[in-house]
Amino acid sequence: MKFTFISPAAFRENLHERSEPVCSWPPLGMLYLATLLSKEGYEVSLLDQAAKGYSIEETVRWVKKENPDVVGFSTLASSGRTAALTARDVKKEVPEAKIVFGNYYATFNAERVMQKYPWVDIIVQSEGEITTLELAKFLKNGEKLKNLSGITFREKGKIISTPERSLIKDVDALPFPDRELLDVDYHSEVAGAITAPEKFTTVLSSRGCPFRCRFCGCQRFARGVWRARSAKNTVEELRLISSMGYKQFLFVDDSFTLKPKRVIEICRGLRKEKIDMDWTCEGRVDSCSYEMMREMVKAGCKIIYFGIESANQRILDYYNKRITPQQSERAVKTARRAGMNAIIASFIVGAPTETHDEIENTLRFAQKIPIDFPQFNILGVFPGMDIWEELKAKGVLKEEEYWETGAWASEMSPETLPPEEIRLLIEKHFNAFLMRPEYIFSEALRTVKSRFRLGIVVRNLNRLNSIKGNVASVAKLRTKKSYCT
Repeated sequence: MKFTFISPAAFRENLHERSEPVCSWPPLGMLYLATLLSKEGYEVSLLDQAAKGYSIEETVRWVKKENPDVVGFSTLASSGRTAALTARDVKKEVPEAKIVFGNYYATFNAERVMQKYPWVDIIVQSEGEITTLELAKFLKNGEKLKNLSGITFREKGKIISTPERSLIKDVDALPFPDRELLDVDYHSEVAGAITAPEKFTTVLSSRGCPFRCRFCGCQRFARGVWRARSAKNTVEELRLISSMGYKQFLFVDDSFTLKPKRVIEICRGLRKEKIDMDWTCEGRVDSCSYEMMREMVKAGCKIIYFGIESANQRILDYYNKRITPQQSERAVKTARRAGMNAIIASFIVGAPTETHDEIENTLRFAQKIPIDFPQFNILGVFPGMDIWEELKAKGVLKEEEYWETGAWASEMSPETLPPEEIRLLIEKHFNAFLMRPEYIFSEALRTVKSRFRLGIVVRNLNRLNSIKGNVASVAKLRTKKSYCT
């Protein structure tokens, strides 16, 4: 029995033409599924459609050549419609193959997807490894799908959802993802600039998040449960990827710094094993002691990404972020004092009822704190987010109109500026951030002193026009959390 997995490209107007390859992060979740099936004796193949720049026709030809029994699509908010349209043509060319959707878009829109797209046979909801492995056995043995937990499927014209599956408790028991299943050279990217110029991959050392940020669908997807791999298991994977020639990696954990003791143990394990790689992670501003940051720096952490989100306590409380602007300022200064090479901060503006002055205050705050780069986002809402449910309950969001595309939150609130006006504000403040003489001087000084920074500059010299265009359009992002892998 053969499984073919596809990571679809983000939706665009003409999917029938080749696009510029986007090779930012490998589809790690898909790699976990394929690796687990492979170890159980199933034949697997993978295609990262975005990284290849394939059109629908090229993707279909690739699938037809593979001739699989099951075609699985990993669907995100940005790629769900691409997956649906590609799957339609795959079904025409390989009619006997089962079409299976998984990941965020499919989980939060299961019945709607099945109703709108009759060629989708099965949806695997939430965490997919064990469900997919059991699905393979059910399909192979011809067993009744109603006895399989964690799926939505179609039977005799009816859409049936089975009981929710429990999350995996022992994440150390999962095999390390086989990165050799993909023949793509990846990098990490912020606003069009490559931030990992050498051989790069991603690593997941924990799953889920115990916090309930209202702009994030990850919390509902993982049911508010955080499960960590042991430091030993994590370091073993890092030793493996180092032996494969990888030089840089990113922890894609939603809550990597949640337990500082565990972070320190991982960092000391890296140093003990003499694993010399540059790496990046996200961190909460209320969990960033100097001791932990210093250990991270000594172990090779070069970039930390803080979710600051707002400079207004009212908006932070609305987001249920459970932090303060003062904590954000202290965290950035602590990271700088610990020797962090680069500090990136995420800001989200355009919340319902957020005023013009509050938006301006957040955008100015980015200049007040010693960060290297701000990532400004206009708040977008999607199924799976608490704010989506709030706006739907108020009757200001038409679910049937926006469930696939998402919506700008500010369009649902007359008190907030429209998205285009927010975008112009962001451009103004972004340019002001970059043009400060003290900023230019300090960044230049840090760059000439850093091998890591110099490598980024060299790698991006031929991408200046692309970076400029991406910086100008950075405000068009929904939110980072809406595009979890």
